[in-house]
Amino acid sequence: MGCFAPFAGFAVATHSTGEQMSILSSFFFPLLGYLFGSLPFSIWVTRFVKGVDVRDAGSGHATTTNTIRQAGFGWGALVFILDVAKGFIPTYLALSVGRDTIPPFIVPLTAACAVIGHCWPLFANFRGGMGLATAGGSFLAVNPLAFLISLAILIFLTLVIHHSARASVFTGILIAPALWLFNIRDVAFWVALGAGLVIAVRFLIDWNRKYRELWLDREKTSG
Repeated sequence: MGCFAPFAGFAVATHSTGEQMSILSSFFFPLLGYLFGSLPFSIWVTRFVKGVDVRDAGSGHATTTNTIRQAGFGWGALVFILDVAKGFIPTYLALSVGRDTIPPFIVPLTAACAVIGHCWPLFANFRGGMGLATAGGSFLAVNPLAFLISLAILIFLTLVIHHSARASVFTGILIAPALWLFNIRDVAFWVALGAGLVIAVRFLIDWNRKYRELWLDREKTSG
Protein backbone atom coordinates (compact mmCIF):
# COMPACT_ATOMS: atom_id res chain seq x y z
CA MET A 1 0.00 0.00 0.00
CA GLY A 2 2.96 2.29 0.61
CA CYS A 3 3.61 2.61 -3.11
CA PHE A 4 0.21 4.34 -3.52
CA ALA A 5 0.92 6.98 -0.88
CA PRO A 6 2.21 9.60 -3.38
CA PHE A 7 -0.93 9.19 -5.48
CA ALA A 8 -3.12 9.59 -2.38
CA GLY A 9 -1.32 12.82 -1.55
CA PHE A 10 -1.82 14.05 -5.12
CA ALA A 11 -5.55 13.28 -4.93
CA VAL A 12 -5.90 15.24 -1.67
CA ALA A 13 -4.02 18.19 -3.16
CA THR A 14 -6.19 18.12 -6.27
CA HIS A 15 -9.36 18.04 -4.17
CA SER A 16 -8.11 20.96 -2.08
CA THR A 17 -7.30 22.95 -5.21
CA GLY A 18 -10.77 22.22 -6.60
CA GLU A 19 -12.38 23.54 -3.42
CA GLN A 20 -10.27 26.70 -3.59
CA MET A 21 -11.29 27.26 -7.22
CA SER A 22 -14.93 26.78 -6.29
CA ILE A 23 -14.68 29.36 -3.51
CA LEU A 24 -12.87 31.84 -5.75
CA SER A 25 -15.39 31.34 -8.57
CA SER A 26 -18.28 31.83 -6.15
CA PHE A 27 -16.95 35.31 -5.40
CA PHE A 28 -15.67 36.06 -8.89
CA PHE A 29 -18.86 35.67 -10.92
CA PRO A 30 -21.13 37.85 -8.71
CA LEU A 31 -18.39 40.50 -8.63
CA LEU A 32 -18.10 40.26 -12.41
CA GLY A 33 -21.87 40.66 -12.65
CA TYR A 34 -21.81 43.81 -10.55
CA LEU A 35 -18.93 45.35 -12.51
CA PHE A 36 -20.60 44.59 -15.86
CA GLY A 37 -23.87 46.01 -14.55
CA SER A 38 -22.06 49.16 -13.41
CA LEU A 39 -21.11 50.14 -16.97
CA PRO A 40 -23.38 53.22 -17.44
CA PHE A 41 -23.89 53.07 -21.19
CA SER A 42 -26.88 55.43 -21.25
CA ILE A 43 -24.87 58.10 -19.42
CA TRP A 44 -21.86 57.66 -21.70
CA VAL A 45 -23.94 57.66 -24.87
CA THR A 46 -25.98 60.78 -24.07
CA ARG A 47 -22.83 62.62 -23.00
CA PHE A 48 -21.16 61.64 -26.26
CA VAL A 49 -24.15 62.53 -28.45
CA LYS A 50 -25.69 65.51 -26.64
CA GLY A 51 -23.14 66.54 -24.04
CA VAL A 52 -25.70 66.08 -21.25
CA ASP A 53 -26.27 63.69 -18.36
CA VAL A 54 -29.29 61.49 -19.08
CA ARG A 55 -30.18 61.63 -15.36
CA ASP A 56 -30.72 65.41 -15.41
CA ALA A 57 -34.05 65.18 -17.27
CA GLY A 58 -37.13 63.02 -17.66
CA SER A 59 -37.38 60.31 -15.03
CA GLY A 60 -33.92 61.10 -13.69
CA HIS A 61 -32.82 57.54 -14.43
CA ALA A 62 -30.14 56.10 -16.69
CA THR A 63 -32.59 54.08 -18.80
CA THR A 64 -33.30 53.25 -22.43
CA THR A 65 -36.49 55.32 -22.50
CA ASN A 66 -34.75 58.34 -21.03
CA THR A 67 -31.97 57.96 -23.59
CA ILE A 68 -34.55 57.90 -26.38
CA ARG A 69 -36.07 61.12 -25.06
CA GLN A 70 -32.73 62.91 -25.02
CA ALA A 71 -30.65 61.34 -27.80
CA GLY A 72 -33.17 59.71 -30.16
CA PHE A 73 -34.48 56.24 -30.89
CA GLY A 74 -31.33 54.89 -32.56
CA TRP A 75 -29.07 55.74 -29.65
CA GLY A 76 -31.70 54.45 -27.24
CA ALA A 77 -31.80 51.14 -29.12
CA LEU A 78 -28.01 50.91 -28.85
CA VAL A 79 -28.20 51.52 -25.10
CA PHE A 80 -30.88 48.83 -24.78
CA ILE A 81 -28.67 46.26 -26.54
CA LEU A 82 -25.67 47.18 -24.39
CA ASP A 83 -27.74 47.04 -21.20
CA VAL A 84 -29.03 43.60 -22.18
CA ALA A 85 -25.44 42.49 -22.80
CA LYS A 86 -24.50 43.63 -19.27
CA GLY A 87 -26.80 40.99 -17.86
CA PHE A 88 -26.21 38.34 -20.52
CA ILE A 89 -22.39 38.11 -20.46
CA PRO A 90 -21.69 37.53 -16.74
CA THR A 91 -24.72 35.26 -16.31
CA TYR A 92 -23.76 33.19 -19.37
CA LEU A 93 -20.18 32.90 -18.13
CA ALA A 94 -21.34 31.77 -14.69
CA LEU A 95 -23.70 29.25 -16.29
CA SER A 96 -21.22 27.79 -18.78
CA VAL A 97 -17.67 28.39 -17.56
CA GLY A 98 -18.51 27.97 -13.89
CA ARG A 99 -20.94 25.09 -14.33
CA ASP A 100 -18.67 22.51 -12.69
CA THR A 101 -16.95 24.77 -10.17
CA ILE A 102 -19.67 26.83 -8.49
CA PRO A 103 -22.81 26.07 -6.46
CA PRO A 104 -26.06 26.40 -8.46
CA PHE A 105 -27.24 29.50 -6.58
CA ILE A 106 -24.26 31.51 -7.88
CA VAL A 107 -25.89 31.86 -11.32
CA PRO A 108 -29.01 33.72 -10.07
CA LEU A 109 -26.80 35.63 -7.63
CA THR A 110 -24.59 36.75 -10.53
CA ALA A 111 -27.67 37.89 -12.46
CA ALA A 112 -28.99 39.79 -9.43
CA CYS A 113 -25.60 41.46 -8.95
CA ALA A 114 -25.64 42.60 -12.59
CA VAL A 115 -29.03 44.23 -11.99
CA ILE A 116 -27.73 45.76 -8.75
CA GLY A 117 -24.80 47.19 -10.71
CA HIS A 118 -27.16 48.73 -13.24
CA CYS A 119 -29.34 50.28 -10.52
CA TRP A 120 -26.42 51.43 -8.35
CA PRO A 121 -23.41 51.64 -10.71
CA LEU A 122 -19.92 51.91 -9.27
CA PHE A 123 -18.81 54.00 -12.25
CA ALA A 124 -21.65 56.56 -12.05
CA ASN A 125 -21.87 57.60 -8.40
CA PHE A 126 -24.36 54.79 -7.68
CA ARG A 127 -27.15 56.53 -9.65
CA GLY A 128 -28.32 54.25 -12.43
CA GLY A 129 -31.46 52.87 -14.03
CA MET A 130 -34.28 50.52 -13.12
CA GLY A 131 -32.52 47.30 -14.20
CA LEU A 132 -35.11 45.67 -16.46
CA ALA A 133 -32.99 45.49 -19.64
CA THR A 134 -30.07 44.02 -17.70
CA ALA A 135 -32.41 41.53 -16.07
CA GLY A 136 -33.67 40.63 -19.55
CA GLY A 137 -30.11 39.86 -20.61
CA SER A 138 -29.80 37.46 -17.70
CA PHE A 139 -33.03 35.73 -18.74
CA LEU A 140 -31.71 35.43 -22.27
CA ALA A 141 -28.55 33.75 -20.97
CA VAL A 142 -30.35 31.06 -18.98
CA ASN A 143 -33.57 30.54 -20.97
CA PRO A 144 -34.51 32.45 -24.15
CA LEU A 145 -38.19 31.61 -23.58
CA ALA A 146 -38.05 33.43 -20.24
CA PHE A 147 -36.67 36.46 -22.08
CA LEU A 148 -39.52 36.35 -24.62
CA ILE A 149 -42.10 36.04 -21.85
CA SER A 150 -40.65 39.04 -20.01
CA LEU A 151 -40.61 41.05 -23.24
CA ALA A 152 -44.23 40.13 -23.94
CA ILE A 153 -45.25 41.20 -20.42
CA LEU A 154 -43.42 44.51 -20.82
CA ILE A 155 -45.05 45.26 -24.19
CA PHE A 156 -48.49 44.31 -22.91
CA LEU A 157 -48.22 46.43 -19.77
CA THR A 158 -46.80 49.39 -21.69
CA LEU A 159 -49.75 49.29 -24.10
CA VAL A 160 -52.27 48.96 -21.25
CA ILE A 161 -50.76 51.39 -18.73
CA HIS A 162 -49.26 53.91 -21.19
CA HIS A 163 -46.44 54.57 -18.74
CA SER A 164 -43.04 53.00 -19.38
CA ALA A 165 -41.72 53.37 -15.82
CA ARG A 166 -44.74 51.67 -14.25
CA ALA A 167 -44.69 48.96 -16.92
CA SER A 168 -40.98 48.29 -16.25
CA VAL A 169 -41.45 47.96 -12.49
CA PHE A 170 -44.54 45.75 -12.78
CA THR A 171 -42.80 43.59 -15.37
CA GLY A 172 -39.80 43.05 -13.11
CA ILE A 173 -42.07 42.01 -10.26
CA LEU A 174 -44.38 39.79 -12.34
CA ILE A 175 -41.80 37.81 -14.32
CA ALA A 176 -41.11 35.19 -11.64
CA PRO A 177 -44.82 34.39 -11.04
CA ALA A 178 -45.36 34.28 -14.81
CA LEU A 179 -42.52 31.80 -15.30
CA TRP A 180 -43.94 29.66 -12.51
CA LEU A 181 -47.32 29.62 -14.26
CA PHE A 182 -45.61 28.63 -17.52
CA ASN A 183 -43.96 25.75 -15.62
CA ILE A 184 -40.49 27.28 -16.08
CA ARG A 185 -39.07 26.46 -12.66
CA ASP A 186 -35.40 25.94 -13.43
CA VAL A 187 -32.60 28.44 -12.84
CA ALA A 188 -34.53 31.01 -14.93
CA PHE A 189 -37.19 31.23 -12.23
CA TRP A 190 -34.60 31.98 -9.55
CA VAL A 191 -32.90 34.52 -11.81
CA ALA A 192 -36.27 36.23 -12.31
CA LEU A 193 -37.02 36.13 -8.58
CA GLY A 194 -33.67 37.69 -7.66
CA ALA A 195 -33.85 40.34 -10.38
CA GLY A 196 -37.46 41.14 -9.50
CA LEU A 197 -36.56 41.71 -5.86
CA VAL A 198 -33.77 44.11 -6.85
CA ILE A 199 -36.09 46.03 -9.19
CA ALA A 200 -38.76 46.22 -6.47
CA VAL A 201 -36.25 47.60 -3.95
CA ARG A 202 -35.01 50.08 -6.55
CA PHE A 203 -38.55 51.35 -7.07
CA LEU A 204 -39.34 51.57 -3.36
CA ILE A 205 -36.25 53.69 -2.75
CA ASP A 206 -37.33 56.05 -5.52
CA TRP A 207 -40.90 56.05 -4.25
CA ASN A 208 -39.70 57.37 -0.91
CA ARG A 209 -37.87 60.19 -2.69
CA LYS A 210 -38.73 62.57 -5.52
CA TYR A 211 -39.85 59.85 -7.97
CA ARG A 212 -43.24 59.66 -6.21
CA GLU A 213 -44.26 62.95 -7.79
CA LEU A 214 -43.02 61.91 -11.23
CA TRP A 215 -44.76 58.54 -10.92
CA LEU A 216 -48.11 60.06 -9.98
CA ASP A 217 -48.15 63.33 -11.89
CA ARG A 218 -46.40 62.76 -15.22
CA GLU A 219 -49.63 62.54 -17.20
CA LYS A 220 -51.10 65.53 -15.36
CA THR A 221 -48.06 67.75 -15.97
CA SER A 222 -47.67 66.67 -19.58
CA GLY A 223 -51.35 67.27 -20.28
